[in-house]
Amino acid sequence: MNPSMTDELPELMRAAVLTPEQQIILEQRRRPDPGPGDVLVRVRSVGVCGSDVHYFRQGRIGEFVVEAPLVLGHEAAGEIAAVGADVDPERIGQRVSIEPQRPRLDSPQSLAGQYNLDPDIEFYATPPVDGAFAEYVLIPAHFAHPVPQELSDDAAALLEPLSVGIAALRKAALTVGERVLITGAGPIGLILVQLARVYGAQRIAVTDLDPQRLALASEFGATETHDAGAGTVAEEPGFEVFLDASGAGSAVRSGLRCLAPAGRAVLIGMGAEEYALPVAVIQNRELTVQGVFRYANTWPAAIDLVARGLVDLDSLVTERFGLADTQKALETAGDAAVLKNMVLPDQ
Repeated sequence: MNPSMTDELPELMRAAVLTPEQQIILEQRRRPDPGPGDVLVRVRSVGVCGSDVHYFRQGRIGEFVVEAPLVLGHEAAGEIAAVGADVDPERIGQRVSIEPQRPRLDSPQSLAGQYNLDPDIEFYATPPVDGAFAEYVLIPAHFAHPVPQELSDDAAALLEPLSVGIAALRKAALTVGERVLITGAGPIGLILVQLARVYGAQRIAVTDLDPQRLALASEFGATETHDAGAGTVAEEPGFEVFLDASGAGSAVRSGLRCLAPAGRAVLIGMGAEEYALPVAVIQNRELTVQGVFRYANTWPAAIDLVARGLVDLDSLVTERFGLADTQKALETAGDAAVLKNMVLPDQ
């Protein structure tokens, strides 16, 4: 047995597994042992992401196809239960938020500080890599980020979608006094609203089809909300920054038309693989349109924002489920009244 592992740990663990037939079954699996540089995390809370729901319902996202049993879940937090060689055993018992990826540290992208773009990265719950709907998971020690006691387990898990928002705002280069349009008021959209407020935006407009989510956007700091089905937000271009959290082609096209000359757009939501864009608008206004893929070097900022009370993640939680009810958590995650379902693997 690893000398940096307590003898109280069970040899087996439970995991909620997605089958290729798109069913969730509860399995007993051998608990993994941490290798050099890794830590074993006892998982306490996992958020259900839209990508988890997509794999559950469709069996694929683009080129990533569920062809073998797969453990979903990548928004995770817990406590370190064991450490591998070269990791300080004093970390055992430490509460951590998991940055759920394993890039090659010597890839050109990693060496450039953009490790999220490593083409050979292993990311939780992306076939064939298992995720965190399990009692224990492994992660490189440097991606197990210590969290302060004032952060709940749920908030520690939701630092992952907050990191998506931080990465997007960094791409957008939003500055004090600018005007921002956010399309989509789901969890990511509501996180973007909070971040835009923290960054000092003077105008934060949000569009969505659901009036309840628009009301939440106002509570989180939106200065105005609009029914996405009622047409364009602005009679004339009035925003420096456009953030799409919907993944809908119609929302992207409308948002781009709302950008002022030299405006910046960041596409965050994942919908169709392709859709038409207003190229003349992009060219004539010299708009910048870019994507964001996950995140890199965001966790320290995310932890600080939540610890200081500048971003509220706990209010995003709708319902909590035990591991045996993971399928129900996935089935109900798409309901209009649900923002964020959480799975608690130790229950």
